[in-house]
Amino acid sequence: MKNKKNISAIVFPIVLFCWFILPGITLSQPGITRFDLQINDLSTPGREVVQVRVEFDSGAVSKKHSHPGEEIVYVIEGIFEYQLEGQPPLILKTGDVLFIPSGTPHLVKNIGSGTAKELATYIVEKGKPLIVNNE
Repeated sequence: MKNKKNISAIVFPIVLFCWFILPGITLSQPGITRFDLQINDLSTPGREVVQVRVEFDSGAVSKKHSHPGEEIVYVIEGIFEYQLEGQPPLILKTGDVLFIPSGTPHLVKNIGSGTAKELATYIVEKGKPLIVNNE
């Protein structure tokens, strides 16, 4: 019994931390912080909308990735360089928007001097990983 109590004393605080602190904040890689805002089912069966605020430290670069659906980007603050496979790089600044077709490999870099922020809205297949590594 004593071992079970010791394990509970360790596991319970970890579970509480994960349950109350981590939701909404996911560190996908160094210099990039994701804040999950909402996930909702759509009227189209098997599809959902996911909204995430993403912050990039100066110089931070995402890994090349894609999504199982469309992504709509709105730049809240800063300057980004988007590289969509097969296209020349695009520079986006505060107030700009970008549509990324389903499954298109891309990467993004903060090319400004401060933290850059974007609102990413995904219309994706429910139950699939939101981010697919394409490196």
